[in-house]
Formats: sequence, C-alpha cells, structure tokens
Amino acid sequence: MFTKIPVTKTTSPKEKPDASGLGFGKIFTDHMFIMKYSVEKGWYDPKIIPYAPITLDPSAMVFHYGQAIFEGLKAYKNDNGDIYLFRPDKNMARLNNSNDRICMPSIDEEFMVEVIKQLVLVDQDWIPSIDGSSLYIRPFIIATDPFLGVHASHTYKFMIILSPSGNYYPGGLAPVKILVENEYVRSVIGGTGYAKVAGNYAASLKAQSIAEQKGYVQVLWLDGVERKYIEEVGAMNVFFKINGEIITPFLTGSILPGVTRMSVIEILKFWGYKVTERRISIDELFEAQKAGTFEESFGTGTAAVISPVGELNWKENSIIINDGKIGEISQKLYDTLTGIQYGKLDDPFGWRVKIN
Repeated sequence: MFTKIPVTKTTSPKEKPDASGLGFGKIFTDHMFIMKYSVEKGWYDPKIIPYAPITLDPSAMVFHYGQAIFEGLKAYKNDNGDIYLFRPDKNMARLNNSNDRICMPSIDEEFMVEVIKQLVLVDQDWIPSIDGSSLYIRPFIIATDPFLGVHASHTYKFMIILSPSGNYYPGGLAPVKILVENEYVRSVIGGTGYAKVAGNYAASLKAQSIAEQKGYVQVLWLDGVERKYIEEVGAMNVFFKINGEIITPFLTGSILPGVTRMSVIEILKFWGYKVTERRISIDELFEAQKAGTFEESFGTGTAAVISPVGELNWKENSIIINDGKIGEISQKLYDTLTGIQYGKLDDPFGWRVKIN
C-alpha cells in the first residue's frame, strides 16, 4: 500500500465552468501534483498543491534541448457518481518507454497510478458528468538542469495537471476531413516517433497549420523515407476497413503505440472481425476507393476516442469515405469504449479502474 501523498488545499478555489461549453484543454482544476528528481536523491518530495505557475531558470535544459515527455488519459464519472480510469497502467508503461528514449529516469508505474487516483479524488468535483465529457489527465516530465551543454539533464520535474474537457473536436463524432501530408515528415524509424516526446508535436505544427488553412482538421502522416506508407494522424492512430478487413499500420518504431489503438484491436478481434496490422500505402487506399471496397475509416486516441474519417485529400485529390457518414464500426466502437469507460457497459476485459 502506498503512502498517502501530502496535500495542500487551495485557499482560493476557482469557479466551476459550465460543463456544456468546456471544449478541450482550456480550463484547469484547483490542484496539481509535483515531484522532483536528482541523481543523488532519485525521485523525491511528491506532493499535491494548488495549481499555480512554476519557476524555472532561463537556462533550464527543457527550453534549449527539448527534453520533455507527456501522457494523456482521462477520469470518467457516471450518473451514480462512480469515478473510473481506463487502463492507466498502459499509459504509465508508455510514459516510462518515453523516458527511456530520451534518457530520463523511470518512475515506479504502480506509484504513478496511485498518484493519479489521489489527485483525481482531491479534484473530483471538477469531473463533468454530461455525455462526452471527462476529466483529462496530463502527466509530464521536464528537464530542469540550469546548463547549456548538450547532454541529459541531472534534475527533472514530474507534474500532473487536470482539465475538465468536452469533445476534442467541436463537431463531436461527426466525420472529419484529413489532409495527407506530402512534404513534411513527423518521424522516421530510429527516431522518437514511438515515444510521446514533446518535440514530435512541435515537428507536426507546420503541416497542421497548412491543413487548417485549407479547411482540414488533421494531417495524415506518411513514412519519412518512401513517402507512401501511412503512419498515423496528428492526434490519433488510424484504421481502414477495406473489403471487410480492418487494417491499421503496424508499429514500425515511428508510430505512437496508442492505448486506444490497442484496445480497439482487442475489441474488434473479440467481436470476430479480421484485423490486420501491416504496411498500407496511400495508393492502396485510392485504389480501393476506385474499386468500391474502401468501406470505412476512423482514428483512435484518448482525446477523441473514436473519430470517423469522412474525407482524405492527397495531392489535391479527394476521396469521400462512406458518403461522408459515420460508419457502423466507428459508431459501435465509440459506444462500446465509452460505455466501458463510464461504467455503463460490462467490462469483459478488466480495463476499467474504479477509484472511489
């Protein structure tokens, strides 16, 4: 049993927002978790304190060499007031995987899950309970050494902040339009694509900005070598249903191994669908569309859960998928995943973690 984390309660609680207009990642709760690391002490001084700005030296290495990683998961509240997490152990295992990739110290994964439980319970009144809403949980680690030499930092801060959130996309479960990126690349095999490293997202911003200017919600990345094999969408992994088979790019080392991706594969196989992880090219998608066998596409991620794809544009050529409508599998997966997450459906997989 882990020791209860010391808690300093805020003396100036914030006003709770209207749950019907939350959006995503714009509002933050009253408290946060913080813990420090040094080579001499290891991880130490864990505590829950009022949400507030932090002070860093201008020479802190995170500003200069980008040594920063993060995770994203959610807490859910149902009509009975029960609070759940969804597979938090997988997020914490992935956080340590990211740590290893950019030379950060690992953290005990069971301890991290316990910290999340305690922090969520401190701010449980912030968990929205309307359909589609949740409490987004953002653990992150930054390098804090005040030094301008290029090497791994010797000191770090591990923090967790919470944000009551609605739908990631303003349109909810409506199919999204996606631009296939043909000029820039996000990652290559041997790089940091499989880790949730802050720099990966900085590298995606230029293409994302261009896509938004053209009226597209997200970018679909191709591989960084041949520029033809599909990897992932900016904020999610991606699936395609072609001639009855559900295909998703296999994890090459340049693709983030999503927890929702993993869960969707397990659910689809549980239902009896043929699911294949393999290389799939953008040409294959356009050929399937011409042949009339491209039946459905959807993205998967913690923030959006399931996001149907209604249009793909590649080199100014567009294909409309499933007449721009939500596909049957997309809807069924969304209903099933959210039903498990909110405690409304049975959980045959043991993924749901009740914390109150």
